[in-house]
Amino acid sequence: MTAIRKREWLSPKGQKKTAWLVDYKDQHGKRRARQFPTKKEAEAYSDRARDEIRQGRHTHDRDSITVAVAADLWIAASDAEGLERSTIKRYRELAKLHIAPKFGELKLSQLSKAQVVEWRQELLIEKSRSMASKIIRALSAILNNAMEIGAISQNVASDVKVGRAKREAARVEPPARTDLKKMIEAATDNERPFLLTAITMGLRSSELRGLCWRDVDLKVGTLTVRQRADEWGVLGPPKSEAGRRTIPMPPQLVAELTRWKLRCRPSHKGLVFPSVVGTPLRHNNVLRRLYFPLQVRAGLGVPKLNKSGQPIIDNEGNPVLTGKYRFHALRHAAASGWIASKIDLKRLQVWIGHESIQLTLDTYGHLLADQERDAELAMLASRDLFA
Repeated sequence: MTAIRKREWLSPKGQKKTAWLVDYKDQHGKRRARQFPTKKEAEAYSDRARDEIRQGRHTHDRDSITVAVAADLWIAASDAEGLERSTIKRYRELAKLHIAPKFGELKLSQLSKAQVVEWRQELLIEKSRSMASKIIRALSAILNNAMEIGAISQNVASDVKVGRAKREAARVEPPARTDLKKMIEAATDNERPFLLTAITMGLRSSELRGLCWRDVDLKVGTLTVRQRADEWGVLGPPKSEAGRRTIPMPPQLVAELTRWKLRCRPSHKGLVFPSVVGTPLRHNNVLRRLYFPLQVRAGLGVPKLNKSGQPIIDNEGNPVLTGKYRFHALRHAAASGWIASKIDLKRLQVWIGHESIQLTLDTYGHLLADQERDAELAMLASRDLFA
């Protein structure tokens, strides 16, 4: 049972002070009290405390941990679950750079939904919508973990969503086929196998860098994805079960990889595309040493921009060039090529490695339009009106 009473006193300066005290016993029979400046706040806390005590999950401020401590516990739990090193790194960055500076010293029991909603608005003004969403979702995950270990009774961020503005949902635009041909023509003999595999097979960078010869069947003409290399070059399974897949190779790629296998540098892991020391390639090295310079040589260079969005100028006063296309664009190139060949939706989902057909539709639905068939259907639907 909770009780609310009014307190009045004089400050050292002789000013009259008023507060509302909530007095109660928690689920363990321990007497608790909390003071509020208004009766409305006291009543709201009293009602919530009464419900939490009835459910046996009430936590008083004195026993509550801070948001910063809760964040550390969340990261430790994620690490114990065996999440990828890159995922743990991202969690630490979100907690250290964004969540701790804002709420780190605040007790979990003192954090309110109103505070989270207000912060959401601040983030949308200061950050991109995508980053704001990641930060809010991380805070919610921290509170969920705190609930699981009994450090808090509710997740006040669970219903606070950022979402994605429809105007930001830009359509996937694969590289022009002419640009892909320019890249292939500009590639060296050592670059071409990697580039052709990326363009025709739709593998992610991590899957390409973790690809082994045992998973490339040059006789049958198939490539199987069984592992990936993370950003530190550590090999491991694909992020999801859908990532495990077998994809047929075009004859041109089979011929290219057959030649490449004869001159590929040795690797104790049997990698198809190893580094000079036989280890998995790093993604950043692929971009800096192969992919972006290749695009520049192919005439597909664009000015490299600094953090302010201004072109970077070299010592001779010329703009520094970088690649026109992100590496992920090659994955879209493979998907668009399959779609142009009239692939069915289920096969597209499997080959591209999506967990659901809905994700495939959301990503490539606009490329699935059959303009010739659409025109035919439109004509048939109205043919009786113009007979």
